[in-house]
Amino acid sequence: MSRGYIQAIHDLVLHVEFDDDLPAVHEMLMVEQTKTPLLVETVYGGNKALCLNIRGDRTIQKRMVVNGTGRTIEIPVGDVFIGRVVNAMGEPIDGIGPIEDSGLPRRSILQPPASFGSFQAAKPEILETGIKVIDFFTPFVKGRKIGIIGGAGVGKTVLTMELIHNIAKSSGSLSFFAGIGERIREGHELYETLKGRDLLKNTVMFFGQMDQNPIQRSLVGASAVTLAEYFRDEQGKDILFFADNMYRYVQAKNEVSTLLNQVPSEGGYEPTIFSDVKQLQDRLSSSERGSITAVQTIYVPADDLSDPAVQMIQHELDSTIVLSRQVAEQGIRPAVDLIRSSSSLLSPDVVGDRHYVLSVQVQALLQKHESLKGIIAIIGENELSAADRADYAKAKRLIQYFSQHLHVVENQSAYKGEFINREDMLKGVEEIIV
Repeated sequence: MSRGYIQAIHDLVLHVEFDDDLPAVHEMLMVEQTKTPLLVETVYGGNKALCLNIRGDRTIQKRMVVNGTGRTIEIPVGDVFIGRVVNAMGEPIDGIGPIEDSGLPRRSILQPPASFGSFQAAKPEILETGIKVIDFFTPFVKGRKIGIIGGAGVGKTVLTMELIHNIAKSSGSLSFFAGIGERIREGHELYETLKGRDLLKNTVMFFGQMDQNPIQRSLVGASAVTLAEYFRDEQGKDILFFADNMYRYVQAKNEVSTLLNQVPSEGGYEPTIFSDVKQLQDRLSSSERGSITAVQTIYVPADDLSDPAVQMIQHELDSTIVLSRQVAEQGIRPAVDLIRSSSSLLSPDVVGDRHYVLSVQVQALLQKHESLKGIIAIIGENELSAADRADYAKAKRLIQYFSQHLHVVENQSAYKGEFINREDMLKGVEEIIV
C-alpha cells in the first residue's frame, strides 16, 4: 500500500508526497492521525498527488501520515436503505439511527456506465403522472429522461414533489431522490410530505445540501445512482430517479475545479463539464432486467436558457418542461411555458395517432395566440376576424385548462389536489379545440 506525508494544505485540497508506491486516481486514502478519508484527484510530479478532503476536516495538519486503502469510494448497497435519508457516503442523516450494513455488498460510486451490449429497449410504456400539462406536452415514458427547467421560485421542486406523489403512489416503483445543493428547508418539506402520505416505504433519499462542501455535493448524485443501479441490476426493479438540482451538480463540480486551480472553459465552467454531465447521465439507463426513469430539475441562472451548463444538460434529455416566470405571474400553476416545452417522445409511435394529432393542433393554436397578442395590444381583440377571434379564445381556454391544483400544496392553497388520467385529459382538449 502507498504511504505518504501531507506537504501542503489549500482549503479542501491537500498535496501529498509519497515515498514509494503511488496511489491510483480516485483511490481513497486515510489520514493516520485523524482517520479522515481523502480522495485522490490526480497524480503529478512523479511522486505527488492532489487529494480532496471529502469531509472538510479542519484538524488535518502538514506532515501527517497518509496511507493508501487500495480501493475507491464505496457505499454499501441493499434493502436497508429503503425509507432512509443518507449522505454522499451512504451514512444516515435522518436521526432515526445507524444503518446495519455489515455483510452488505459494496459498490464504487465512481464506476463508469454499464455496457449492455446489444440490449434493445422494449415498446415505449407511458407512465401517467396525472398532471395534464406533462401528460400532454411531455409524456412520461418509462426508462427515459425528463427535465424541469426554470429560474428561482417558479415551482421546480413543487412539481417534482407532485410527480413523486402521483407516480410513486400509482406505479409502486422504487423511488430515489437525490438532493444536490438545494435548500435544507426544501429537503425537510419533501421528507415530511412523503412521510405524511406513507410514501417513504418505497423511497430512498440522498442529500448533499447547500450547507455541505462542494466535494460532497458533487458526489451525492453518483452515490444515489450507484444504489439505483444495484436495485436495477441485482433485483430487476424499475426505478424512478428524481434529481434536484442538476445545475447545482455542475456548480459543485465547478467549485471543486476552482479549488484545483483548473483553467475554466469558454463558458466559465469547469473544463471537464461535458464529461462530468455525460458520465452521470449515461448511468441513468435501462437494462434487460430493470429500468431507471429520470426526472431532473435544472436551475436557470438569471432565467437565461442559453447558459452553457443548461444547454449541456438539456442535450441529454428526451423531454424538457420549461417553467416561466411570466406564466407564474399570471397565477397559472404549474407555470409551464407551453410553447418552449418540448419532447422527442411526442410521436405517433409513442403516444398514438390521436394524441399526436391533438398536440399538433394545440401547438398551432398556441403559436397563433402568441402572434396575435401583439396585434391585440394595439387594435383590440374585437378588430380581429371571426376566425382569429375563435382561435384566440380556444388558445386562452387551453392555457387555463392546463393549469391544475396539486396535491402537495393542498395545505397552502386550500384547494384539493387533482389527478387527471390521460383519457380524460385528451377528451378535455378535444372539447376545447373542436
